[in-house]
Amino acid sequence: MARGVRARAAAAATLILASTLAGCSSAGASADTVRFALDWTPNTNHTGFFVAQQEGYFADAGLDVEVLPYNSTSPDTLVDSGNAEFGVSFHSSATHAKAAGANIVSVMAPLQHWATGIGVRADRPDIASPRDLDGKTYAGFGDAGESASLAEVIRNDGGTGEFETVVLGTSAYEAVYAGEADFTVSYFAWEGLEAERAGTPMKYFDYTDYGFPDSYAIVIDGNEDWLAENPDRARAFVQALQRGYAFAAENPDAAAQDLIDANPGAFPDEDLVRESQRILSERYLRDENGRVGTQTLNKWSGYSRFLYEAGVLTGPDGAPLAEEPDWSTYFTDEYLAD
Repeated sequence: MARGVRARAAAAATLILASTLAGCSSAGASADTVRFALDWTPNTNHTGFFVAQQEGYFADAGLDVEVLPYNSTSPDTLVDSGNAEFGVSFHSSATHAKAAGANIVSVMAPLQHWATGIGVRADRPDIASPRDLDGKTYAGFGDAGESASLAEVIRNDGGTGEFETVVLGTSAYEAVYAGEADFTVSYFAWEGLEAERAGTPMKYFDYTDYGFPDSYAIVIDGNEDWLAENPDRARAFVQALQRGYAFAAENPDAAAQDLIDANPGAFPDEDLVRESQRILSERYLRDENGRVGTQTLNKWSGYSRFLYEAGVLTGPDGAPLAEEPDWSTYFTDEYLAD
């Protein structure tokens, strides 16, 4: 989903977002403005933010919030450098960034589980499970740890974990649909829906069905220095955002409409947005206790430890980490509402 908006629409959507959100931020961001960086053009990963904006939760908290539209600089980098106070990230990329010395910490996890899976065309009888991906071509995105994760899933299913990789970014989906590549990684609640609507249904292999640890699909990074210096504003922002995602969990159709209304013209298929939000509400937004945004050491350490043991995490010097980090320092729930 975060990478799944069609490449041909990305530039237009970014321009739409930049213009339509001008009125949502202060006239020239002040020192009191809380800046929130998107990881991609608007989609249902971001619904909680736009709900908080549209429903007045940020205003209720007395916050001046500015959204920073997606650009080529990752939110991890923007937050680390102090050019954003918060940003949307992924469990994997946040772990890589912090291991490398980024001044960030995850303050909430909007999606509690993997929301992606290994996707192949449904009409491929030769690919019945991950072990059949040996020797096939993976259309990928160049993310650190991506190949190691896929190889582990394949090995857990009895394969060798050896496959070819072509880095295609947002063109990866079209390459698989067209038969130019064999598999990719898709968001169930976005690319999965798009593929069905386009007449190219897919089948998916869930990581956790093959002995792989669960993961937070997305997390919200905060700048650690800013958090320490602004604890009350930090708590107000995180709780307003948490309230937005909680609203989305309880009212998926109304939340989808908030996302659509906040980004006019960005979604040619508004029914896809609504269906996507319903899927997230049913499967991903709540933890086992029905809460939104929470994080646990068990889940953080499970996937992050895999990245460490696979040797793909590097420190500030660029060398693989020699010691396993203290994963409890990678996240905090202290800003969430009780």
